[in-house]
Amino acid sequence: MSTVPFDPKDETFVANPYPVFAELRARGEVHWHPTLGMAIAVSHGACSAVLRNRRLGRIWTDARPLERFTHFNLLHRNSLLENEPPTHTRLRRLVSSAFGRGHVERMRPWVEQLAHKLVTDLVERIDAEGRADLLEHVAGPLPVQVIAELLGVPESDRGLLQPWSNAIVKMYEYGLDEARQDAAERASAEFVAYMRELVEQRRRTPGDDLISDLVAVTDTDGARLTEDELVATGVLLLMAGHEATVNLVGNGVLALLRNPDQWRRLLDDRSLLDTAVEELIRYDSPLQLFERTATADVEIAGYRIREGEKIAALLGAAAHDPAVFAEPERLDVGRFPNPHLGFGAGIHYCLGAPLARIEAQAALGALVERLPGLKLADEPVRRPEFVIRGLRTLPVTA
Repeated sequence: MSTVPFDPKDETFVANPYPVFAELRARGEVHWHPTLGMAIAVSHGACSAVLRNRRLGRIWTDARPLERFTHFNLLHRNSLLENEPPTHTRLRRLVSSAFGRGHVERMRPWVEQLAHKLVTDLVERIDAEGRADLLEHVAGPLPVQVIAELLGVPESDRGLLQPWSNAIVKMYEYGLDEARQDAAERASAEFVAYMRELVEQRRRTPGDDLISDLVAVTDTDGARLTEDELVATGVLLLMAGHEATVNLVGNGVLALLRNPDQWRRLLDDRSLLDTAVEELIRYDSPLQLFERTATADVEIAGYRIREGEKIAALLGAAAHDPAVFAEPERLDVGRFPNPHLGFGAGIHYCLGAPLARIEAQAALGALVERLPGLKLADEPVRRPEFVIRGLRTLPVTA
């Protein structure tokens, strides 16, 4: 394209990027984006190829200057998400082994109980004031409480986690101002210090939590996670687990309230909860963009990416590709099959996807049971960021 495909800071675009994505798909599967400084894939086929092609990897480049972003870089340099084989293979095997000890399924009843408690609090607030913010009372606290329980974070410390996560993930946006960059580094430093202390406590006194298992797990050759890898893994689980689920629930409930026929389908048939969650991930993806770097020259949908160059999969664009999804602009809580890419694909497929699904199903189930008359009380306020798509407020009533 001869012009910039879109401005990721434009409020009109951020409010609804899907018409722009449709126009881009009509022109081609891959485009150059001069502002982002990389190619962007917009079809489902091209995005899937970007995520799966082994010539395209997650190659971490430290934020600079190095002395300014010491802790932010430490977290990402040692992260499962930001490494390729053989480091990725070792990290994923160790982390998967710890996850595989039944933590996720063990937590399902607890997550459902928590979701009902949070929705009960929301009902009480609506009864008292006529309206309440679903983000504040349900979508926000649910994933923070769940991941904190999974990691074994004491109740008294759980209020620290969400502000740290919110500050750090701002660094994933483009053109971030210096004040928020500094806030991301401060949050990273505080989070690193906290996780080091938590890891040391678990070394001395193991518990029935994921951090204890991550400390104890060994590879086939006896290797363990280093302390920096333990810290990075804990922070990754919190950030990915929190940001994905809070925006999945927030974006999803908004979509249902703007499509009341689909909300009524859920009220009438709760067996649709599973397919509804998949459709909400597809319909308004919490993560819109995922980068890869070419480790060798490669072609994606006829577009040549040279070694060292970047390409991004626009997951929201892939999710609305009519070549894969019939009537993609229509919300359909019974849609099946639903091959969305919301949790990624290939070796970097989201390790926490099963937990995110349990959380979203629990939240929707509790809302359907306790608030069948749920509706918008006012227009929600959207976050201004493009990459991580979500709301600031979601005022509801019943």
